[in-house]
Amino acid sequence: MLRILTAPAAFLAMALPTMAEILPLQDISDYLNDLKTAKTAFTQVNDDGSISTGQFYLKRPGRVRFEYDPPAEAMVLASANTVAIFDGRSNQPPETYPLKRTPLSVILARKVDLDKANMVVGHSFDGTATVVTAQDPEHPEYGNIQLMFTADPVQLRQWIINDGSGGKTTVILGDMDVGLNLKNTLFNIELHMGRTQ
Repeated sequence: MLRILTAPAAFLAMALPTMAEILPLQDISDYLNDLKTAKTAFTQVNDDGSISTGQFYLKRPGRVRFEYDPPAEAMVLASANTVAIFDGRSNQPPETYPLKRTPLSVILARKVDLDKANMVVGHSFDGTATVVTAQDPEHPEYGNIQLMFTADPVQLRQWIINDGSGGKTTVILGDMDVGLNLKNTLFNIELHMGRTQ
């Protein structure tokens, strides 16, 4: 009896992945362009295998905030075309980089266009999510970002940053609250530098 009951379930489980399909690049571009603000918890798997957690805030275009939970005393802010990495355990000023030199610039751009020539170097479906590997076509040496999207509705669930030096960082997102009123001061690098001095 048990075998009879589980057989249809097993058949359904095998059939489900074939029902889902790869998301077109235009649909993903439209989703990112419509995504103005978002907040969610995140889990980060670092290059050395360690795990960090925290809160992620997004305000497009160009602004992001990763606020890490204790014991990490770290924060990453992006605004005004700059990325700043704050380490609360250091007396040093934050490390800063031009945003355009990081793969995050792909999703923080004012207008995301994944159909742009040479931007997407990979577009596949892994059975659960559409995986898009994108990079700055003018500077592939800066690394790339692998974005993972689920469908119905389209939602960004995870990304992997492969930096120019061979490092790999995976960020897994929780369910996002979108359409929030996020103040610009949340992403203000100079303001935060004043607080840490």
